[in-house]
Amino acid sequence: MRFDVWAPRATTVEIELPEGRRPLRAGKDGWWGAEVAEAGHGTPYSFVLDGDGPYPDPRSRRQPEGIFGPSMVYDHAHYTWSDHDWTGRDLRGSVIYELHIGAFTPEGTFASAIERLDHLVELGIDLVEVMPIVPVPGGRNWGYDGVDLYAVNETYGGPDGFKSFVDACHGKGLGVILDVVYNHLGPSGNFLHPFGPYLTGTQGSYWGEAVNLDGPQSDEVRRYFIENALQWLRDYHVDGLRLDAVHALHDRRATHLLAELSAEVDALSCALGRPLTLIAESDLNDPRMVTPLEAGGLGMTAQWNDDVHHALHCAVSGENHGYYGDFAGLQSLAKALTSGFVHDGGYSTFRGRSHGASARGVPGHRFVCCLQNHDQIGNRPIGDRLPMTALKLGAGLLLASPYTPMLFMGEEWGARSPFLFFSDHVEPSLREGESARRAREFEGFGYDWDAPDPSSEEAFLRSKLDWSELKDEEHWTLLSWYRDLIALRKAFPELADPRLDRVRVEVGPLDRWLILWRGSLCVIVNFCPDSVTLPLRGGTVILAADDPVSAGPKGLLIPGQSVVIYRSVI
Repeated sequence: MRFDVWAPRATTVEIELPEGRRPLRAGKDGWWGAEVAEAGHGTPYSFVLDGDGPYPDPRSRRQPEGIFGPSMVYDHAHYTWSDHDWTGRDLRGSVIYELHIGAFTPEGTFASAIERLDHLVELGIDLVEVMPIVPVPGGRNWGYDGVDLYAVNETYGGPDGFKSFVDACHGKGLGVILDVVYNHLGPSGNFLHPFGPYLTGTQGSYWGEAVNLDGPQSDEVRRYFIENALQWLRDYHVDGLRLDAVHALHDRRATHLLAELSAEVDALSCALGRPLTLIAESDLNDPRMVTPLEAGGLGMTAQWNDDVHHALHCAVSGENHGYYGDFAGLQSLAKALTSGFVHDGGYSTFRGRSHGASARGVPGHRFVCCLQNHDQIGNRPIGDRLPMTALKLGAGLLLASPYTPMLFMGEEWGARSPFLFFSDHVEPSLREGESARRAREFEGFGYDWDAPDPSSEEAFLRSKLDWSELKDEEHWTLLSWYRDLIALRKAFPELADPRLDRVRVEVGPLDRWLILWRGSLCVIVNFCPDSVTLPLRGGTVILAADDPVSAGPKGLLIPGQSVVIYRSVI
């Protein structure tokens, strides 16, 4: 077997094997390599650079002892796939479900998550979005402080466990999107510095050092991340990637890393014969993010759209603190539902400057929108979710919107368990300072920050879903509402139509109600506690969240805090 590692600064590189150390030979452009005949699948190894180490392989495919242990040879050919008939899942027309493997089930493993896939199929989900699964410090973490980006967290089940999960999803018709982080690496277990200039040494974002994407010797750094993305799509049969916080990628090259990645993924898609999706989390409100490469854009398939989330959240919760202040009022929600971006060049009070550009001409399926996600729940001090009534109202609009809807695990039945920020740093300095760091991160957000200790096991255990809630009528009723809405979205083409210029919104006086028009269908949401009568006559009620909905001489009577989907007579 051949071992290769990029270490341009080293004068000697050795590989440490169970039998002892062996020297690697210097090659071109800072690469070192050696053939080791007796090594193979399952062989532990690490590298020693100029006598320092041992360090895990930057491209380690397996870390059986965690981030501080040796790497292990992992041969992808040792896994036998059963998804040979899988032809992929297009993002267009799909509904996404975001989950955290550790908190999705009591066991917190890939194997236990497989047992819950039928629930997602019955719900009507098309794509499962998995939060980061790379190795992290300790036994619990959101995953965004990962290292060893080519490996899979052993706590969840390791590389074979993840392949089994993807295989099982495909067997049930579900595509898989994996959340990856390329804008920074975790502070714990990050052994890239001795190998080469992967990081710039400057603060790139709130979360850590900037990745070297455009400085000296950055060609190989870019390949490190691009080949990592290709590994997940090719070797793990993943159908797409969600790219974390791409606004924190500092790249001044003529061809941005995202454009380069998009071209590579498009080529791989052609070779595999199935669609591959790239979803960017971007705070820029820049339509170039989702403009195709051939039109001069960055070529992302879609991006998360926080403006739609914020407007929906304000409408159903009544909150207007911090960044929500720019989205209060149903006129903001009307703009979000018809224009994509609320901040499309106008002034953002939270940022203290103008922000964004118009999304005119961008199809709605390129915006992934939600009522809740891991950030919007977990970045609240006590990780509290929206109450059931708010979910009922918001889901009616989200699942009838022109966008690609995404649900967060447990949302569909109104899960009461919070989703707290949790971590398990090994170093005392990181562990003890985590609470204070989180408080600093959210200064100015309008919260009285009094959060549980992220390092406590309790924060993690409290965040796990309680599946027994589905036995309660209240939770089951909300689940049925979500199922009906998703089924309706797939039954009526008007509801999935991504053309924003065909969407019309009416807002009632005093922000009491809103009507979202999708062709001859309309979604009527009564936000106030009292019933309202709207001058709609001669049509048909397709679906109602609550009874009674009645038609009278003055029009349609809508109960307080309720949703009705109605087909008008044209």
